[in-house]
Amino acid sequence: MSSSEQLLKKQDAISTTGIRKQARIWFMIAGIIFIAANLRAPLTSVGPLVGLIRENVHISNTLAGLITTVPLIAFALLSPFVPKLGRRYGVERIMLISLILLVIGIAVRSLSGAVTLFVGTAVLGFAITICNVLLPSLIKREFPLQMGTMTGVYSVSMNLSGAIASGISVPLAVGAGLNWQGALGVWGILSVISILFWAPQLKAPAKSAAVASSSAGNDHHVNIWRSPLAWQVTLFMGLQSTIFYVLVAWLPEILKDQGISSSQSGWFLSIMIIASLPLSFIVPVIAGRMRNQRLLVVITTILLLTGTLGLLYGSIHLVLFWTIILGIGTGFAFGLSMMFFGLRTRSAHQAAELSGMAQSIGYLLAAMGPALIGYLHDATHSWSVPFLILAGASALLGIIGLGAARNRFVG
Repeated sequence: MSSSEQLLKKQDAISTTGIRKQARIWFMIAGIIFIAANLRAPLTSVGPLVGLIRENVHISNTLAGLITTVPLIAFALLSPFVPKLGRRYGVERIMLISLILLVIGIAVRSLSGAVTLFVGTAVLGFAITICNVLLPSLIKREFPLQMGTMTGVYSVSMNLSGAIASGISVPLAVGAGLNWQGALGVWGILSVISILFWAPQLKAPAKSAAVASSSAGNDHHVNIWRSPLAWQVTLFMGLQSTIFYVLVAWLPEILKDQGISSSQSGWFLSIMIIASLPLSFIVPVIAGRMRNQRLLVVITTILLLTGTLGLLYGSIHLVLFWTIILGIGTGFAFGLSMMFFGLRTRSAHQAAELSGMAQSIGYLLAAMGPALIGYLHDATHSWSVPFLILAGASALLGIIGLGAARNRFVG
């Protein structure tokens, strides 16, 4: 074989390798988008159906609040262990297993009965936890120069599917005759599609979450749990999650008490989530370009306080406006919390550790929200006290966020 033929053969091999690498990247981006779409839809689809579920399985408002709380407890219990699973078995493999568990959890939850309702909810909660923790570190590892953009992309996918789920739950259950079981079960189809897009990642050489996006010299060993900055990020994550999941669980019921129909109240929740979509993309991109993110924290706090107090004291004719303001505020808060995992760490390994800590303690804090709000409503027969607590949480979010937004690294 001549030298020119050898050169052409070598160039063809390089070209084929490049094409395969590009294909893997695009499949990974598509996989991230579909996985993110699974992280809220199974949860936000519950809120508008709480009344139907409560009447069908004969549970109280407090237990109905636990339907949203159970996944948060799963987030809290499993999150600290997820980075270790990713390092030992590979992020791609663990995420595929979590998608399979998600399909199982959705199927079990959709069976009739209170026991299967909570067991299936717990299983899907564990599955969502794995993706919640590993996605930020995966993005820092694979897309270190596009971290803000990719964080925005998966945030939009997550929130868009969540908005659609909350809006079509009642039409599917009542209009299409699927009942609440079928309306919750349809989201298993999305999980199966995600498996098909993510499976090709297993053909690539396995990487662990510990693979840094920067040089190995930047990956200092840090005890995340002893870092004050890590605790500020964790509390910010917890407070924004508490506010969001309380609204997901109870906003439709709150609006129904104000005279809005069940189907309309579900769409108001969708509008709130849709209002957060542009900010879920824009805020991470802007945050990644700022020296610190304190201005964004201040704007977030003002928006959340305005929306919360507006729903409590404002005119019923301005419900749509207050709902949109709340949506914009939750979009700011969520985008910031996701970016803090990457901005406050030096490597993908540290990002995974911080994500695990923040989502463990943060969701443990958030887990108390929906059940507490349900209990307070049962005890006071009013939404005034619950809403004042949400306003206090919004103010505290701003105070904690000013610390988390400093231009510092954990450790």
